[in-house]
Amino acid sequence: MENEHNKLNPEDQAKVDAFLKQGYNETDRKPYRPLKLLGILLVIVSFITVGSLMLARMSGVH
Repeated sequence: MENEHNKLNPEDQAKVDAFLKQGYNETDRKPYRPLKLLGILLVIVSFITVGSLMLARMSGVH
């Protein structure tokens, strides 16, 4: 059963389907690595923490 809102004739729909099957809009992506992201966040937070502690000691806050 065809969609009632489909306004393309069968020839044009075939062209659209053929274009979409070419994979022109597909992009290759690296696999998602949650542990790598967690490690990067841990390094950044640790760096900010150490920096703030050094700044506090240099300012005389104990």
